[in-house]
Amino acid sequence: MTPPTADPRRSRFLDACRRQPVDVTPVWFMRQAGRSLPEYRAVRERASLTDIVGDADLCAEVSLQPVARLGVDAAIVFADITTPLPGAGVEVRLEEGIGPIIDAPIRAAADIARLHAFDPDASVRPLLDAINKLAAASPVPVIGFAGAPFTLAAYLIEGRSPRGLERTKVLMRSDPGTWASLLERLVDMDVAYLRAQAAAGASALQLFDSWVGALSPHDYRAHVLPHVRRLFEALGDLDVPTIHFGTGTAGLLEVMAEAGGDVIGLDWRVDLDAAWARLPDRSVQGNLDPDVLLGPWDDVEAQVQRILAEAGGRPGHVFNLGHGVLPATDPDVLRRVVELVHTEGNRRPR
Repeated sequence: MTPPTADPRRSRFLDACRRQPVDVTPVWFMRQAGRSLPEYRAVRERASLTDIVGDADLCAEVSLQPVARLGVDAAIVFADITTPLPGAGVEVRLEEGIGPIIDAPIRAAADIARLHAFDPDASVRPLLDAINKLAAASPVPVIGFAGAPFTLAAYLIEGRSPRGLERTKVLMRSDPGTWASLLERLVDMDVAYLRAQAAAGASALQLFDSWVGALSPHDYRAHVLPHVRRLFEALGDLDVPTIHFGTGTAGLLEVMAEAGGDVIGLDWRVDLDAAWARLPDRSVQGNLDPDVLLGPWDDVEAQVQRILAEAGGRPGHVFNLGHGVLPATDPDVLRRVVELVHTEGNRRPR
């Protein structure tokens, strides 16, 4: 009697993160649980984002919605990158259409004294319980995540979603002691937060550096790399792959890889094959432009095929977007992309 075969959906994403051969190219989408899904919009009619993150059952439900509807190969816990900040002494308001707002930003060394040590169990217990529920219920691995120290610092300094990052860059360059102290606190918070997510059942961890593309390689190496390296080193004893993602980072890929991460996330501003040639010892994730999904299917299909061709069937590619799913995206298009990636990825030799 032939023994039953393990469900490949439980391992293909993790195998790809480790540059191991897989049956088909795994695919998931950043912001896959969100306003593009009608079932998510139904939840939001009765609950705010803060309500969802604070309710383990609701958070697990929302996180699983894209797995059921789209057939993706990983679930990512539903949260915001600012979710842990209140647990470190920072009050955050999430405003619809604006994003996180911090009414008391950090602008000087004295402001850092307001921060305190982060206790995951006391601060984000419902989120950790949601991950535990997800790990038990999901047919695919669960991804935990955190905002990267630079991006969190930018929110704390600017007070809201950064644009030009003028205040952040000025503080970084003019007061390196205060900058280092702030990033040290944020790294400590991120490490505790990510380790708690892994302990709760997350099988992979992603670091989101949404604003780091505003830096030059020189500034990244001088002011960010040592802190991010310490973060990844502090996760090194965990048996979970780590993903290091930033936007606008075509000029930073090598220094980001130097900082750490088993997988380097790519946005659409760089060709996947060219980027991977610069990262020969890493897996890569990406890198379809989210706007493409709003256009005609013929173009979507062609762009997906192009990215798969650039990956060339090489072990270590996780298909994703170059940023989050846009709210106007048709979930049926997302589902068709998943099917296309699985079909075409399977045809390419490994």
